[in-house]
Amino acid sequence: MFDLNACLNETEELMQLAVMHLEEEYAHIRAGKANIRILDPLRVDSYGQQVPISGVAQLSTPDPRCIAIKPWDKNMIRVIEKAIIDSSIGIMPSNNGEVIRLVIPPLTEDRRKELVKQCNKVNETTKVSIRNSRRDAIDKMKKAEKDGLAEDARKDGEDKLQKLHDKYIKQADAAYMEKEKEIMTI
Repeated sequence: MFDLNACLNETEELMQLAVMHLEEEYAHIRAGKANIRILDPLRVDSYGQQVPISGVAQLSTPDPRCIAIKPWDKNMIRVIEKAIIDSSIGIMPSNNGEVIRLVIPPLTEDRRKELVKQCNKVNETTKVSIRNSRRDAIDKMKKAEKDGLAEDARKDGEDKLQKLHDKYIKQADAAYMEKEKEIMTI
């Protein structure tokens, strides 16, 4: 027997995950302000294991344009610097022997527009994912209708799906607008 509520809950969970992924992607886009999340993808070798920088150092943002990295073990300074230089972050680190500083350069107007386009692409991909989740759930409901689900129940399910779809599309658009505003603010 087809469980309509389970199908709706599963679809809503997929839509939530799509929006969460969008927000995660936006956190890694450098918008001209210091954000320690841009270092999340970087891994350094610590005692034979690849660990995130936050696992070997204290990360902080002492001012809006600077990220400070204070390794717990001073021998890690060179390793962390090399990981940053080799990455696609595009910021040259400087250190005073105890703390590594990353000074975030201001974005040019062209770079801001490029970042907004990148954010829009991520937003569109998220919206496609949300739409695909809705479509898959509708397909399941139509198949269940052939197997005995009442037509009214299917239509009610489709109405609920549309409301879920609209809710998560609005959330994705709101996240995009917020990130666009953050990027375009000088």
